[in-house]
Amino acid sequence: MWAYTVGFTVLPHVGGFLGWFLNRKEIPEWYEKLKKPSWCPSRRVFPVAWTMLYTGMGYASYLVWNDLGGCSSKAILPLGLYGAQLVLNWAWPPLFFGAHNLNMAVIDVLCLDGLALGTLCSWYRINRLAALLLLPYLGWLAMATCLTIRIWKDNPQQKSGKSD
Repeated sequence: MWAYTVGFTVLPHVGGFLGWFLNRKEIPEWYEKLKKPSWCPSRRVFPVAWTMLYTGMGYASYLVWNDLGGCSSKAILPLGLYGAQLVLNWAWPPLFFGAHNLNMAVIDVLCLDGLALGTLCSWYRINRLAALLLLPYLGWLAMATCLTIRIWKDNPQQKSGKSD
């Protein structure tokens, strides 16, 4: 059973690492030049925060999967919501950093917020600890959403993405 625990816990990190790896050059070359609010966290905070958040959400997904008896019809909605929000989570860095498309990054993060909240609500009925483990993630998403929208508003030349 430990392999399932580790697998579920590690899974969110895969997309997070890939997003960082593929877009890492854009941080000093593009992101640092954007106008950002004074309350924007230091870029050193992001990898630490995402490591903790991905670990918590990954372990929480294992708890839900385990409580529902693994791959069962009861797992489709709660784990489907989780999977969908995870895909949107992983899509944000290529949209924001890779494509420099702030319009799509805002749309992505707003949809992500709804799916993450839906995931928490569906998990609460199954495993309260799993739902509680998502609370820091939802808090961070709220900040990330506000930051994305603020950057979108303050950098109008970047809204539609890279120019040819």
